[in-house]
Formats: sequence, C-alpha cells, structure tokens
Amino acid sequence: MIRWRSSRDQFILTLVASTLVSIGLFSYGAWQNHSLDFSYLIWNLILAWLPLLIAIRLIKVLKLKIWSSWEALLLFLLWLVLLPNSFYMISDFIHLQEVQRVDILYDTLMFTSFIYTGVALGFSSLYLLHMRVRNQINPTIAGIGVAVTLFICSGAVYIGRDLRWNSWDILTNPGGLLFDVSDRLEHPSSYPEMITTVISFFIILLSMYGLLWRGTQLVKSMPKNF
Repeated sequence: MIRWRSSRDQFILTLVASTLVSIGLFSYGAWQNHSLDFSYLIWNLILAWLPLLIAIRLIKVLKLKIWSSWEALLLFLLWLVLLPNSFYMISDFIHLQEVQRVDILYDTLMFTSFIYTGVALGFSSLYLLHMRVRNQINPTIAGIGVAVTLFICSGAVYIGRDLRWNSWDILTNPGGLLFDVSDRLEHPSSYPEMITTVISFFIILLSMYGLLWRGTQLVKSMPKNF
C-alpha cells in the first residue's frame, strides 16, 4: 500500500479523486446522451491543474533561491498567467442550456463538480504562495498580493469570456490582445459590462478566498484533542 508522507500529499490525492469524480460524471453523461457535449470541461480542468503544479515547483525553488532569481520570476509569471483559468471555469455555467440534453439537473451537478474542483485547485495554489510570501516577507504585503492577484484574475476572466482571448495569446498574438484591452482601459465608461463583470468576480473570489483563509486559521488554532 502507498503511504502518503504528509498532509500535502493527502490533499493532492483528494484533488485527484475530485478530478476523477468530475470525469466520471462527464463519462456517464456522455453515455446517457450519446454525445461528447461539454468535453471542453475536461480540458479546462487540466488547465486548472497547471497553476498548482507550478506553485509546488516554485515553492521548491524558493527554498534554494530568492524571489528575484530568473527561475523563480519565470515560474511566478507563468503561474500568474495560468491561474485565471481555474476561476474562469465559474463562467462555464452559461453553457448549460446551449444544447438539448436528457437531464439538465444532472448536467448542473456535473458542471458544479468540475467548477468546484477547478476553483479549489486555483485557491490551493494561491494559498501556497500566500503562505510563502507571508512567512518570508510580510503578512501585509502577502494580503495585498492576494487581492491584486484576484483582481488580475477577475480582469482575465472578462478578457477570456467576453473578448474570447486565451492565456497563450499573450505569446501568439500579444498585439491584438493589447489593442483590445487598452481600448477598454482608456474608455471604461463605454464598456459597463466590463466593470460589472470584473468587480463582481473580484468580490466573489475575494470573499471565497477569505472564507478559505479564515477556515484554515480556525483549524490551526484548534487544540489537537478538540
């Protein structure tokens, strides 16, 4: 039998199990409907795994090198570019009624499983780096960093959902991406849906992470014989 060496290993195993549950729900739905509709959810969940894997690698690098090292900076930027994919999955709910299916309630459950797992992956990676900055630098700076990161992610969700840009477009088509974004930043009042989307996502992500953070602090403060 496999012996998991730490709570981190056990948590990652739980995330793997949650991922397999989501894929299992999709597989049954695909069989029931004789269709591969919503198969993009699997790809989205794969993308949601990448920030956590990068964060784990970055933590290992930071044990040997400083934040300003080229390897740490490169990993951090890659993490920041890919992190919004985890929270972008929340917006996938809008696809629920795009096609006629056998059971929309089942599909809602399936979507919730994928989205819950994706968001958990994103917040897990954020928590790892939050704790690293908090312990190495300063709790205040760490808190501000979390807020700024979630605001960037909220903007990225809008860019991805409304403007249909992807993370890799930063490399493949930076000019077009910059043009679309700069136009909206210069004339924000002309795009009220942008303001609503970004602020709404920022509030919900910040409140969700706040619950996660307070929950972990509560667990840590409990006596072992509680």
